[in-house]
Amino acid sequence: MNAIKNRVQLIGNLGQDPEIVTLESGSKLAKFSLATSDYYKNANGEKVEDTQWHNIVAWGKTAEIVESYLTKGKQVAIEGKLIHRTYETKEGEKKYFTEIKCNELLMLGK
Repeated sequence: MNAIKNRVQLIGNLGQDPEIVTLESGSKLAKFSLATSDYYKNANGEKVEDTQWHNIVAWGKTAEIVESYLTKGKQVAIEGKLIHRTYETKEGEKKYFTEIKCNELLMLGK
């Protein structure tokens, strides 16, 4: 069970083109949002779509693949882990941020 302590698997579509950052070391970082959708019927029996947005980060070789092949709307499967960060704004307000560090990426669709 240790292998599934902090593991996330998602299939969704990119919400925008990835943001690519090249670090001083030459390593790359890719950031993008991923939309996943689920459907359910409400009290009136109408089909309702529920879309969730996920912040994804990828490093190194995975980031290079993201840079080369992924654009807004592309469908992908990702496997990674949840990361929670906290930071303080210039105004002293605490902000909380959750993202998924992508360990594996599979391009789907056309």
